[in-house]
Amino acid sequence: MRECEHGVCAPKGYKAAGIHCGIRRSQTKKDLALIVSETRAAAAAVYTCNLVKSAPIKVTKANLADGYAQAVICNSGIANTCRAEGVEMAERMCALVESAAGIPAGDVIVGSTGVIGAPLPIDCIEAGMAGLVAALGDHSADAEAAIMTTDTVPKEYAVEFEVDGTVCRMGGIAKGSGMIHPNMATMLVFLTTDCAISPAMLQKALSVNVKTTFNMVSVDGDTSTNDMVSVMANGMAGNSPIEAEGPAYNAFDAALNTVMTALCKMIAADGEGASKFLECTVSGADTYEAAALGAKSVICSSLFKAAMFGADANWGRALCAIGYSGADVDVEQVKLSFKSHAGEILVCEHGAGVAFSEEKAKEILTEKDIQILISVGTGPYSATAWGCDLTYDYVKINGDYRS
Repeated sequence: MRECEHGVCAPKGYKAAGIHCGIRRSQTKKDLALIVSETRAAAAAVYTCNLVKSAPIKVTKANLADGYAQAVICNSGIANTCRAEGVEMAERMCALVESAAGIPAGDVIVGSTGVIGAPLPIDCIEAGMAGLVAALGDHSADAEAAIMTTDTVPKEYAVEFEVDGTVCRMGGIAKGSGMIHPNMATMLVFLTTDCAISPAMLQKALSVNVKTTFNMVSVDGDTSTNDMVSVMANGMAGNSPIEAEGPAYNAFDAALNTVMTALCKMIAADGEGASKFLECTVSGADTYEAAALGAKSVICSSLFKAAMFGADANWGRALCAIGYSGADVDVEQVKLSFKSHAGEILVCEHGAGVAFSEEKAKEILTEKDIQILISVGTGPYSATAWGCDLTYDYVKINGDYRS
C-alpha cells in the first residue's frame, strides 16, 4: 500500500468539482461540491446518532436503500436542518443532479453543512448546477474546499493497494473542525474507490472501521446533526468482486482503515481554535471497550484539553477522566507518560504521581503534536483516540458562528 495524490479522483472513473454558487456570503468561498462516478457504484454510509438529523441524511438513507449510488452533491454554509421544507430541498438537490448530469436522483448521496435552522437558497444551487457539472474533472481539492466551513486546512487523502494482484485505489475528502464528538458520524466524509466489492461487504467494512476511526475523534463534545461518512465503489479497477471475508476483503479493509485514520487525524488537528493535536492511546486493557472508553474520555475532558493548551503536565485530569469513563480498569495499575518530538516523560505510575522535571514536561507539551500514553494493566487490548486542545479561539469562533 502506498499514498497517492488526487483525493476522491485518485480511483478510476471519478470526477469532482467545487464552485461558489452564492450560498456563502464570501464571493471567493466555494460552497457547492459534486463527485461523480462514470458508472453506478456499490455504496454505503454511516450517519450521526443525534436524534436531530438533517434532511439530507433522511434523503441519502432512502437513496442508498438499494446499496448503490453514482454521485455526491454537498453544499456548505447552510445545514438544511430543522426546516419544514428540508426534505423537499434535499430531494430537489438530487433532482438537479439528474437534470444537469443525467444521473438518476435516486442514485445521489446528498449532504449539507453549516448553520442549523436557516433556509437553504435552492435557487442559488439551481443556478450553479450547469457550471458545477461543466467543471467536473480531476478537481478533488475544489470539492474539498466547497464542503469546508470553519476548517482552516483541506483534508484529503488517497492510497493505492492490491486486491488479488489487481491494483486498486481509494481516496477521500473530509470536513470537520467543530461539533466533533465520537458518536458517529461527527463530520462529513466522502470516500471513493475503484475496487469491486458488494454493497453488503462495503457496508460491513465501513461500519467496522468507523468504530476505531471516526468514533474515536472528539474536538468539543458536540455531536452534529448533519454528518455522515459515505463510500462509493465502482469496480472499475477490474478485480473479482469481493463478496465474502478473506484475503481480498482484508486488503480492502486495511486500505479503508488507512484512509479513514488519516482523515481522522486531519480533523482532530484542525479542531476549531486548536493549537495542538492530541493522540491518546490506552493499552493493557482486558477488553477493547475498556481501552476505547478510557482513551475517548481523556480526549473529551475539557479540563485536560485546557491543560494541554497551557502546556501544563496536569496528569491528574487524565486519571480523573479515566475514572469517570465507565471503563473497567484498575486505576492503581495506571501508568501515564507524555510524549512529543521534544521527548517523553513519565508522570504517573501505579495510579500515583512520580517525581519528574516540570521544565522537561513543559518543553514536551509545548510541541504541536502530543501523545498521551496510558497503560492500565497487562491485558491484550489497546485503543487510540484523537483530539485537540481547548483554546480561547474556540469560544471566539463559536461566539459569532452565524455571522
